[in-house]
Amino acid sequence: MNYCCQDKSREEILSQDKVELGLIKGVLDKYRGDKGNLITVLQEAQEVYGYLPLSVLKHVADIFELKPAQVYGVATFYTQFRLTPVGKYLILLCQGTACHVNGSERIETVLLEELKIKPGETTADGLFTLSNVACLGCCSLAPVMMINGQAYGPLTTERAVKIIKDIKARETSEGGEQA
Repeated sequence: MNYCCQDKSREEILSQDKVELGLIKGVLDKYRGDKGNLITVLQEAQEVYGYLPLSVLKHVADIFELKPAQVYGVATFYTQFRLTPVGKYLILLCQGTACHVNGSERIETVLLEELKIKPGETTADGLFTLSNVACLGCCSLAPVMMINGQAYGPLTTERAVKIIKDIKARETSEGGEQA
């Protein structure tokens, strides 16, 4: 049984993530009829929405004449796809062998404490999401994290926290300037 959805109908679940499906019309038109481009379609849809809402997955399934479970299966198989919105800053913390032996678990602990979240969660202010990944391919920087595509490493617990605090400070000052 899927406990996250046990008391909700399919329609209720899909209505929770109402998004403008027209935003991906061009993508769907470009690849319509070519089921071999499903991953590309999902990648481009995720670029548009920042994640893959369930209603988008169902819409893609309808357009490509696939079962929704097939599209969902692809979206959940590949770690590049997100089914929930992420923060403005997506932190990918490497847990690969080189990072692990160089202390990535300690880095994770201090980041979770600083952000007051659990792995995979987004901060209450919507600024940060922390996600553990198998490998970032930056072994020479171990332990390493990537924030919105920028690599930071080699990390110490102090440096990791400072990076987060610097981003928070920058966000606060930018918000203050706009007021």
